[in-house]
Amino acid sequence: MAAVQWRSRGRNYDAELQRCGLEAALVDFGDYHPLKPIMVTDTKTRRGTRKGSTSSSSSSSSSAPPDPLSSMLDGTDPLSMFAAASASETPAMSHSSSTGDLGRRKREKEEEAVGPDFEPWSLKRGEILARFTTTEKLSINLFMGSDRGKATSQGSAVSEKVRTRLEELDDLEEGSQRELLNLSQQDYANRIEELNQSLKEAWSSDQKVKALKIVIQCSKLLSDTSVIQFYPSKFVLITDILDTFGRLVYDRIWTMCSDPRPLPDNFTVEDVNDTAKETCLNWFYKIASIRELLPRLYVEAAILKCNRFLNKSAIQETLPRLTAMIRGIGDPLVAAYARAYLCRVGMEVAPHLKDSLNRNFFDLLGTFRQISSENVRAQLVLQMVEMPEYLTLYSPAISWILQCIAYRAPESLLTEMMERCKKLGNNALLLNSVMRAFRPEFVAARATDFIGMIKDCDEAGFPKHLLFGSLGRSLASADPPESERLTILNEAWKVITKVRSPQDYINCAEIWVEFTCRHFTKREVNTILADIIKHMTPDRAFEDAYPQLQSVIRKILTYLHDFSVLFSMERFLPFLDMFQKDSVRVEVCKSIMEVFIKHQVELTRDPVILNAMLHICKTMHDSVNALTLEDEKRSLALLIIGFIRMVSFGRDFEQQLSFCVEARATFCNLEPVLVQLIHTVNQLAMETRRVMRGNHSRKTAAFVRACAAYSFITIPSLSSIFSRLSLYLLSGQVALANQCLSQADAFLKAAVSILPEVPRSISVEGKLRSSESFLLDFINSFLATLLVIPDHPEHGVLYLVRGLLNMVQDYTWEDNSDAKVRVYISALPLLAAMSQETYLYSIPKVEDSAVFNKSLTRLQRDSSPFFLRNLSSSSRFDGLLARMSVFSSLHRFSAGFKSGLCAAQSVTFTLVFLRWFFSSSNICFGRRP
Repeated sequence: MAAVQWRSRGRNYDAELQRCGLEAALVDFGDYHPLKPIMVTDTKTRRGTRKGSTSSSSSSSSSAPPDPLSSMLDGTDPLSMFAAASASETPAMSHSSSTGDLGRRKREKEEEAVGPDFEPWSLKRGEILARFTTTEKLSINLFMGSDRGKATSQGSAVSEKVRTRLEELDDLEEGSQRELLNLSQQDYANRIEELNQSLKEAWSSDQKVKALKIVIQCSKLLSDTSVIQFYPSKFVLITDILDTFGRLVYDRIWTMCSDPRPLPDNFTVEDVNDTAKETCLNWFYKIASIRELLPRLYVEAAILKCNRFLNKSAIQETLPRLTAMIRGIGDPLVAAYARAYLCRVGMEVAPHLKDSLNRNFFDLLGTFRQISSENVRAQLVLQMVEMPEYLTLYSPAISWILQCIAYRAPESLLTEMMERCKKLGNNALLLNSVMRAFRPEFVAARATDFIGMIKDCDEAGFPKHLLFGSLGRSLASADPPESERLTILNEAWKVITKVRSPQDYINCAEIWVEFTCRHFTKREVNTILADIIKHMTPDRAFEDAYPQLQSVIRKILTYLHDFSVLFSMERFLPFLDMFQKDSVRVEVCKSIMEVFIKHQVELTRDPVILNAMLHICKTMHDSVNALTLEDEKRSLALLIIGFIRMVSFGRDFEQQLSFCVEARATFCNLEPVLVQLIHTVNQLAMETRRVMRGNHSRKTAAFVRACAAYSFITIPSLSSIFSRLSLYLLSGQVALANQCLSQADAFLKAAVSILPEVPRSISVEGKLRSSESFLLDFINSFLATLLVIPDHPEHGVLYLVRGLLNMVQDYTWEDNSDAKVRVYISALPLLAAMSQETYLYSIPKVEDSAVFNKSLTRLQRDSSPFFLRNLSSSSRFDGLLARMSVFSSLHRFSAGFKSGLCAAQSVTFTLVFLRWFFSSSNICFGRRP
């Protein structure tokens, strides 16, 4: 029987690609386009059809496909029904409604509340509680005495019902007294919170008079200044109770007006029923019966908003009266905070009434002479409080009043305030509050005038460096006249540099650093840094000022983005050396790296930048230890990777490789950085190939081999098995593209040798997952690369394929897994592609196995003894014979499929064939004997 000769079927890949491509056809939509917007029109009449319900902006073709979104606009969906109902309204009703809405919106705009640019009290509340603290013992004295007979002086003006309610107020808890002594600050705050809860419980249980009693007694506590340092915090805690009470009263009256229909937000007095008016008036009568001035003032201010239910102009008439009542308070500190509370309530209910706000402030100015009175001085001596500390107690109240006055105020008001400050002898506390309250643009335009006023202030009561700090905050947000900037900086720094306390000095210097960076060059910034180092180095004062020093760095980085200029400043790196604490030093380095990555647009090779950034990156890298969290390692690695990507030496490839060698030694503990360095070196090799256009010289060939050696040395240091596998494959491909065949062979052999180390499960985002899917992806990529790998001259044909599949044979797969079969089946397309005379893809200047196939085809066509004799003397004769065996086996395998085997039989046949074929070779990388 004659032997059957098998030949591979030739394939023309280009023709197949064209045959499989989709045919393109030009579609004419006419006037219709699928992306053209569809306009919905409302029709007044419907006849049961969609006609007229929708229309395009232009006429649609009759053959246009229906739009699924517009097809539902037939009146059956809720939106269409709503549109139809709206269209059925008469034009007169629509016109009157729109006119009414316009008028309502106009009134709302006139009486609108403060906007988001106004800093609310809630933000200042926490700051005051944290700033004004005390270690002294506090007390709460609540006296619920009887006032019978003292509230009946209303005579005939008070109705019998009101008189009865006032008698209940007097009789409730008659003679009861509650005094809590020796309370700490936290205990005091807890007791006030308990009173606030008691108020809510009394209100919910319909004990309105008891609730009023609680509010009155809490208001009386604001007259107590026995622990004066705590007074601002006490004011915050007690006014919380007043706010709660005012909200409860207002909501109750609102509810009474909302029956049967809800009351609109912009209601008028005519919308309020008589019952609600009588109840509201009853509350004001109750408050008017309070004998003491301070609780009567505070409680009435708390329900000031309720005047809207009685009279349109009631609030406008009440505010001046309450302002005048505050003049009867003798203690200037208590009076200042009472004015602050009245201004706060006034801004909430009537922000447009500026006259009462101004009157409050001008009255406050008139009482400033009381601060130096004998009574106040005696009180300060008794409590051992210095005058500067006492003056700071006024700061929250004055700042809030001025904030309310300066909100959307004209520039002329600032001029008036400055004139009044001059008449008071340039009171430092007042001047400081004025600079903080008014818009920075107004203050910056008068910076020179403010500096002159600061010079004339008395430094005994309020230090001048605090005034310059407030001025610096305004100048950091707004620009003064250009001709005055240098003078302003010199005048301010003359005062700042003389501050003896390191903490006070750095608090002020930190503010002026921003002004210097905004308007001056690196010379002035360097001078500022030198002065800071001079003040903060003695006695290691910088250890107590890390937050301020970090703020200085952030402000410098905000304005100086040219790192060649930044690192050329002589005092910048010495300034960084003051951060001795490891955690703080790392945070500073991270902030520098973040700005560098964000703003460094061009690649750099500047040695000044490289040396400084390497030092900063090394500081971050050296902070990594066994206790460092993975997230922290990842964030540090990303910052260092960002720096590495910005380094480029242009055509000096050897210098670039030297940098990568140095970086590998410096950042050896961060695996993502090492991965990036390998990618950088591979990219460097490909860039060399691009420059040489694939024709390497002796020098460039040696260089790309050095790049391959760098990757081959670095990859084993990685702990992630899949990182090593992917980098071995990628580096092998790069080496192959650069015609480094022995290096490519070493990379691929190394990848095959570590396949047995792949674990059966890996951790992905903290969860264990099977590694089979990742392993299959790698093997498929590996097999695709093997198509263009030349046969080894010593190990024979397909030795890498045989070595890979022998490893697959020995690998321990999961039970009931088809991964092994998938690998074998994936090898079949590779064998089929290898049997072609031309390959689907190839690498230029790399002699792949297709050359053998062409020789084999020629051998099969030419039977002359002369050709066979010459071929037998060729070193490739063995390879050709072996490939003939591969072709024959492959065609037998394909014939088995063509003979009609079922799927299961075909898979079995595949496994048997491949097991026989690859077991014929003894090549196995890393295989155990």
